[in-house]
Amino acid sequence: MDLIVLAIFILIILGAIFLFLYFVPLGLWVTALVAGAPVSIGQLIAMRIRKVPPGLVVNGLINATKAGLKVTANDIETHFLAGGNVNQVIRAMISADKANIPLDWKMATAINLAGRDVFEAVQMSVNPKVIDTPPVTAVAKNGIQLITRARVTVRTNINKLVGGAGEETVLARVGEGIVSSIGSANDHKTVLENPDSISKVVLAKGLDAGTAFEILSIDIADIDVGKNIGAYLQMDQANADKNIAQARAEERRAMAVAVEQEMKAKAEEMRAKLIEAEAQVPIAIAEAFRSGNLGIMDYYRMRNLQADTHMRESLGKGPQEPPQL
Repeated sequence: MDLIVLAIFILIILGAIFLFLYFVPLGLWVTALVAGAPVSIGQLIAMRIRKVPPGLVVNGLINATKAGLKVTANDIETHFLAGGNVNQVIRAMISADKANIPLDWKMATAINLAGRDVFEAVQMSVNPKVIDTPPVTAVAKNGIQLITRARVTVRTNINKLVGGAGEETVLARVGEGIVSSIGSANDHKTVLENPDSISKVVLAKGLDAGTAFEILSIDIADIDVGKNIGAYLQMDQANADKNIAQARAEERRAMAVAVEQEMKAKAEEMRAKLIEAEAQVPIAIAEAFRSGNLGIMDYYRMRNLQADTHMRESLGKGPQEPPQL
């Protein structure tokens, strides 16, 4: 029984020692003290309570102190609690200090919390990055299409990294400048002979304004001759004019056909009225006989007059049948 009690007592003592060493990291306190970046025991215990890794804070403070940076343990702890990457910020500040790039703790943490890789930004400031643009298609004034590829050398502008536009904006502006430069050329051969003229025009536009980058150079990597857009446009215009002319001609033909049909209908109507009137002649003659207004001799004289008229018409127009009454 005594052995059991002794074992329990030993376990309690070991647990108490473990908890003490956990909440009071003496090893980290000694390490920070020896490295010249002292942190009080109370700060280390408070970090444990706030669930901040003391090792991360102490190691970051030691690295910053050894590099000659003015950073405190509270600064590192605050940035960690804000969700930042402490190691990335410390590495970026050390790299910037070695490259004589002005970067303080406030700016570095702001860039990191904005979601950008601050260490990569510093590296890009030291070693500029080359961005290949996608093929940019533009047309000169003579209608010839040119397909251009360019290489843009940029470096990070630390002061504008927070809130500045990214690579996509730089590429879009460079493409816009290339299109404007080629479009203002009278002849595509001029562009082919002097491709550096594109770079000069584009650089003069200040395309890096409002972006997180500074454009160092724009080099034209390749220019290919594309289609004769002017000829295609002229052909399309000619086809459009032809279609318009055909449509107007078809409209005039339809109107002529309609007028012709209308004239035929009127002629048929007049012919029908003439036939109707001619059909009334025998009836009128019979009525005249009955009423005594027309005698037999008058009838024969009328027939003779009709025959004489028919003969005269036949002599002028050819043989025709005598009119039927």
